[in-house]
Amino acid sequence: MAELTSLSPSRANDFIQCPLKFRFRSVDRLPEPPSQAAFRGTVVHSVLERLFTAPASERTADLAQSLLMPAWSDLVEKDPEVLEIFSSEAEKETFFTSARRLIDSYFVLEYPEHLEPDETEKYVRTTLESGLELRGFIDRVDVAPGGEKRLVDYKTGKQPKPQYGREAKFQMGFYALVVYRLSGELVHTLQLMYLGSRSVVKSHPTMNEIEQTEFEIEAIWKDIIAAAESDRWRPEKSPLCNWCTFKPLCPAWGNAAPPTPEITKVVGA
Repeated sequence: MAELTSLSPSRANDFIQCPLKFRFRSVDRLPEPPSQAAFRGTVVHSVLERLFTAPASERTADLAQSLLMPAWSDLVEKDPEVLEIFSSEAEKETFFTSARRLIDSYFVLEYPEHLEPDETEKYVRTTLESGLELRGFIDRVDVAPGGEKRLVDYKTGKQPKPQYGREAKFQMGFYALVVYRLSGELVHTLQLMYLGSRSVVKSHPTMNEIEQTEFEIEAIWKDIIAAAESDRWRPEKSPLCNWCTFKPLCPAWGNAAPPTPEITKVVGA
């Protein structure tokens, strides 16, 4: 049994990309095997979070590199099965080399010794008038001396072409909306840091954009409710299917999806 009462930016993007993918993740809650790319992102995020626990003067590239193995060890201890994604020691070495490169890339983009984040890995949630709960984790929240807030998100991949940047833009707008509803404050800057391409994308949300984001989220949720009530979760075929764990269950590829589990509660229905 499942309940549909909350939405994160990643799950909203799932539905936009492919409603059936959303169903498999949010309703069926089917397990997905970890990937090296996803685990590398988790490890690098952990390193950067730990970096900011050190005094500002000590936040060097050498310190960050020294945090890689402790971050790896703690994550493996929590989930030993993640080691199954590596078929050889050579794959592990390639993994560590790429993680070290991403950590070095961070120091090309920022000087962490000049920063004093207000919070890292901040969990935020708020409830809309419809009863829908919005939730998620913000990688870093910076507050300038004048009080202006900046929300920062680390991406371990490369910066996408503009036509493929919608998901990340939506994610940051989602967080700006949540922060506004929690504090009544308009975030000054949204900053995406693409470590894979050593590039930064900044934007300054307006009140009009905050309202548009809320309208978009409500529209997505109405479509989710309609899909749940009709039990019609349309598969969306695209090149991304080649990387989808659920392709063997997808009718768009000639396969049979399992019956939808019972949904006991849908907010707004």
